[in-house]
Amino acid sequence: MSYLDRDMLGIYRNDTGPGPALMGADTLIGDDVYNHSDEELGEIKEIMLDMRTGQIAYAVLSFGGLLGMGEKLFAVPWERLTLDTVNKRFLLNVEKSQLKDAPGFDKNNWPDMASDAWNQQMEAFYGNGVRYGSAAGRMASAAASAMQGGASMQSDSGGNMSGGPGTSDGSGRSGRSD
Repeated sequence: MSYLDRDMLGIYRNDTGPGPALMGADTLIGDDVYNHSDEELGEIKEIMLDMRTGQIAYAVLSFGGLLGMGEKLFAVPWERLTLDTVNKRFLLNVEKSQLKDAPGFDKNNWPDMASDAWNQQMEAFYGNGVRYGSAAGRMASAAASAMQGGASMQSDSGGNMSGGPGTSDGSGRSGRSD
């Protein structure tokens, strides 16, 4: 289901609204996440906000399971997601087979996502630049967020980003800053 289907407030009903440059968090929960091989990876179950900085820290995705049973939850650093405005979904540059090794948890055992240990796990899996965890990471986070936004937007084949900020560099990532 796409955000257009969950738009109860009419945010995206016409071309003069804020989307896709600004999106309502409630409309993003439930969005599908695919990889660049067009494999479905899961859906966004929650969006985690860093209350110190006001930035989005992670999107919590579901993966696997059947009807909610046995599904794995995992946090993806927000900046690792790309909004695909053409297909109304998010993209994550991870192979489906790799998600089995991603730092994950079940709905009854949420980790301390602000801890140094969690941040180290996230960096080990997703690479450098994960913003949350240690005090040094939070200070680097402030500098990084001043230079780079969160999830970027995917352009269509003509390079258009449906009203999104910044410019496309050909990779579908926006050059926006917040």
